[in-house]
Amino acid sequence: MSNNRLKWGILGAARVNERLLPAILEAPNSQLVAFASRRAGAARATLEKYAPGTVGIACYDDLDSLIADSNVEAVYCPMANEEHAEWAFKAMQAGKHVLIEKPMTTQLEDIGAIEAAAKAMGVTVMEGFMYRFHPQHAKVKTLVESGLIGDVLSARASFSFLMQAARMYRINRSMSDGGGAMWDIGPYAIHALRWAMGLNNSTKSGAPVEPKKVVAYGKLNEYGADVVASGILDFGADAQGRARWGHFDVSFERSRKAEYEIIGDKGWIKCHNMWAYPTDDPVISWEAGGKTETLVLPKANHFNLEIEHFSDCVLNDKPPLLTFEDAKANCKAIELVIAAIK
Repeated sequence: MSNNRLKWGILGAARVNERLLPAILEAPNSQLVAFASRRAGAARATLEKYAPGTVGIACYDDLDSLIADSNVEAVYCPMANEEHAEWAFKAMQAGKHVLIEKPMTTQLEDIGAIEAAAKAMGVTVMEGFMYRFHPQHAKVKTLVESGLIGDVLSARASFSFLMQAARMYRINRSMSDGGGAMWDIGPYAIHALRWAMGLNNSTKSGAPVEPKKVVAYGKLNEYGADVVASGILDFGADAQGRARWGHFDVSFERSRKAEYEIIGDKGWIKCHNMWAYPTDDPVISWEAGGKTETLVLPKANHFNLEIEHFSDCVLNDKPPLLTFEDAKANCKAIELVIAAIK
């Protein structure tokens, strides 16, 4: 393996490459060496679109050729949700490390199998929740753990964007087959709620909390995919018997929104844009002690930070921030939501 830069290959010309491809090129400990798509010419065209003038990258018109490329040490899997497990297994069997775009898989049992395969092959695998690497969430965590808003009793996560014709592939199959809002933007909402409810100013453990029960509703299209989903996660009572609930709302029918709010018994804190672009000013605000304050944080690129983190983990044999246990818990919670919708 290279000593200071991890050699990456990308499996698929998905739209997320607009952010992820440049991140690999820009990360100081990463090097993009190969790109593949099953659509003829798509890998080369995507490379030219998002990184014009870049040279020295092998472009393939099939995914297997990239996996067989001995120059590739790690692969990024951004294909359809229901395909993640299949291609992660193929990559691991070839000895590649794997960053899998969220959700890791759409079947809970597949995550356990991926975990076992990763251990057997001695490779690093992580679910790609890029938002967790943005410094604004570390600031939120610090504020909550300072006791600013007291004990966390509730959280709310709202994610949406207006579906465009070019993105219809996200809802052209049922929820059971990996389609719909819950498998697309829902993982962000559920992940954020589990993380937020685990923040505690007394224990400062930061370990996610898992829901006990779920109530959810969804609007399904002709394919059986949810275009809107909303519900409540019951995280159980706290030590004082107070209810701890998480509310989520995801939609392909509304304007762009990506925010969460954490409410305690002494105040609240809000992240205004979890999908902050590198050019956006990250903003968090809070109310406590009768005062409302707003803080504008330095700009950051969470995709770049995610790639740097994963590469560092591989190159220096460190455990990833996002664990298999976390991936399994998030998948289980989404499965509970989908069961409730059905």
